[in-house]
Amino acid sequence: MPRLILLTAVLLSGLALAACQHATVRSDPAPVSGHVTDMAAFDAWIATHPTPAQFRARYPDVLLVLPGAMTTMEMRNDNSRYFAELDAEGRITGGKFQ
Repeated sequence: MPRLILLTAVLLSGLALAACQHATVRSDPAPVSGHVTDMAAFDAWIATHPTPAQFRARYPDVLLVLPGAMTTMEMRNDNSRYFAELDAEGRITGGKFQ
């Protein structure tokens, strides 16, 4: 009987410690200053489907244009204005620089 109580206590302690290990701290990536130059990293990040607020925090120098927003007709070739496509939840799923 004492062995069973000891075994149960050890197993419960192990489960409690394992549960603590699953707590993950998510840190947001550092902001990228300037225009987008690393397209591979940008495309990989867009594939995570960020929100517009996360986009603005990550790329503060890039103008995010959401569907329905009015903009000028100028063409930019420096990846400084991103026209986003959104899903039903309002997350960015893709888009293009223009």
